[in-house]
Amino acid sequence: MVLWWIGNAVLLFVVLPVVVALLNRVLAAVERIRAAADDILVGGVRLAGQLEPVPEALARTDRTIGEVAVGATRYAGSVAKLLG
Repeated sequence: MVLWWIGNAVLLFVVLPVVVALLNRVLAAVERIRAAADDILVGGVRLAGQLEPVPEALARTDRTIGEVAVGATRYAGSVAKLLG
């Protein structure tokens, strides 16, 4: 019976504070992760708002590439005639 009380005392005064301290560290890390995830979400939403004009810019880029390709083809054809 005395060993039972000693075991309970060790559990109460040694193991329980260690468990509480470890739980506190884990919860602090979880809170830091949650704060970082919230910051990432805010940044992602802000970035998504900046992406709205991208399709128009890509269409303009595609037109420019097409125009350059036509000009390069004409130039290459002219050079081929001069060298051939």
